[in-house]
Amino acid sequence: MPIELKMPALSPTMEEGTLAKWLVKEGDTVASGDILAEIETDKATMEFEAVDEGTIAKILIPEGTDGVKVGTVIALIAGEGEDASPPPAPAKAEAPAPKAEAPKTEPTPAPPPPAPAPAKAEGDRVKASPLARRVAAQQGVELAGLTGSGPGGRIVKADVDSAAGKAPSKAAEAAAPTPATPVPAAPAPAYAVPDIPHEVAKLSNMRKTIARRLTESKQQVPHIYLTVDIRLDALLALRGELNASLESRGVKLSVNDMLIKALAASLIEVPECNVQYTGNELVTFKRADISVAVSIPGGLITPVIAAADTKSLSAISNEMKDLAARAREGKLKPEEYQGGTASLSNMGMYGISVFSAVINPPQGMIMAIGAGEKRPWVIDDSLQIATVMSATGSFDHRAIDGADGARLMQAFKRLVENPLEILA
Repeated sequence: MPIELKMPALSPTMEEGTLAKWLVKEGDTVASGDILAEIETDKATMEFEAVDEGTIAKILIPEGTDGVKVGTVIALIAGEGEDASPPPAPAKAEAPAPKAEAPKTEPTPAPPPPAPAPAKAEGDRVKASPLARRVAAQQGVELAGLTGSGPGGRIVKADVDSAAGKAPSKAAEAAAPTPATPVPAAPAPAYAVPDIPHEVAKLSNMRKTIARRLTESKQQVPHIYLTVDIRLDALLALRGELNASLESRGVKLSVNDMLIKALAASLIEVPECNVQYTGNELVTFKRADISVAVSIPGGLITPVIAAADTKSLSAISNEMKDLAARAREGKLKPEEYQGGTASLSNMGMYGISVFSAVINPPQGMIMAIGAGEKRPWVIDDSLQIATVMSATGSFDHRAIDGADGARLMQAFKRLVENPLEILA
């Protein structure tokens, strides 16, 4: 029988995606490893490879379809020796001629289908995404009895929602009143578009995700903002010396590379800010993975410099250039832009002096970097001119106290103004 091609989960948190483009057509022969389609997730457009070989018998989901749930059958592959043509639609059966009634017999009940094996990881631990665990706790669904549709049998939110809809708890069943005819929900009010010449663009999955996550962040995360002014002269001088010595290796450090390293070192020095709030627990990380905001066509993505506190400036520079280039091409892997213990957003290249960034949940803080500019500055009790930038830390006040946030800003300022410390 034909092999079902299902919408893959291309990241642990993916629940649906857009089937952006088919790279094969019905009747094409494919082998394991061939690229079948391009699938747009909330952060990138990724390639979908064939696992089995055969002939594309039927494409069930056309390209350009939005909101395709993980696990949905999107195409059929006919194996060797099977008919590759789509199965004919069943003909309507004609009404049978009336027959004499046979004696009624009690039908033999069909045996119940075997229960699916629950998703397990090592030992008895259930494999489930953090979102699925949270939703399961809210809806009273036991994860141990579910079969995951995510990668490696991982349980995702769609599995929990499905179970919640099909198997309500016994207490809920007992308390539930007799169901009435459902009343359709009123559509959300839409703003009228003024009669002005304009263009309308459909929202991409990325833009929808950015809108949803940032709205949730501002609504659910109490932000506290702390700003310091930092003198850059010493850092700029050291950067010039390092670039001169690294020129033969083709490495050119940016100010941003050095700020990534300074933020990572600050988080290790003040671990109270290298945290994640989970609702019932406070997670403190032992290393600093810095998510760096990169503007790309249609939105924003945050590739992660893992263990930035232990890497050299040249390693951070090379890795950041590679990640930023592939981010703009939509070629990042999920593990390269997911995670991170804190974020850094630099808008200095646009001439922005100071701004407050929105925290990227579930992280506990984000550092917003303004432009370095010449300002009057008191040096050795005399008024002189210095290159100064403003940095603003946004902190999740549920997890980080103001005093701890102030200590992090103090450490960051000291490291930037004395940059030899970040090389130690």
